Amino acid sequence: MLDAPLHPALVHVPLGLSFVVPLVAIGISIAFWRDRLPRSAFAILAALQLVLAGSGLAAMAAGDRDQRRVEKVVGRKVVHDHEERGEAFVWAAFAVAALATALLLVPGRVLGGAAALTIAGTVAVAALAFATGKAGGEIVYRHGGAAAYSTHTKVAVPAGGGLRQDHD
Repeated sequence: MLDAPLHPALVHVPLGLSFVVPLVAIGISIAFWRDRLPRSAFAILAALQLVLAGSGLAAMAAGDRDQRRVEKVVGRKVVHDHEERGEAFVWAAFAVAALATALLLVPGRVLGGAAALTIAGTVAVAALAFATGKAGGEIVYRHGGAAAYSTHTKVAVPAGGGLRQDHD
């Protein structure tokens, strides 16, 4: 169990949150502008964004742990490209967490613009998450990165693209 890859288990939290947080940001902003929620409701957005960023940092650390083993299977460049995307995603998530936190403190006259900027930031983070996840998926599904942890022997696949089964 200690030999299992930790990165794939952790990465789904920030990736999933990155697609939910923009909806929360829009919903809270609309409710605030319609006087349905107090300004303090933006604390929910800030907290979610901090969880997203923090879990992304944990996934990065786990990726560093798994990196050398997977590089032996897929090559350094493929892993490095995924790592670079992941770093951009996580640092952008922290920047947007700071913006979301600022919504609790900025003067009322700039709150609308700051909220709109925060919403745009959450969408940008979601786009970075998509690019990062896509690169990670390619490591596993296109380049065979999961083989770094496989205990099974490889099975030769015929040139026709599948296992042949003869039926009566």
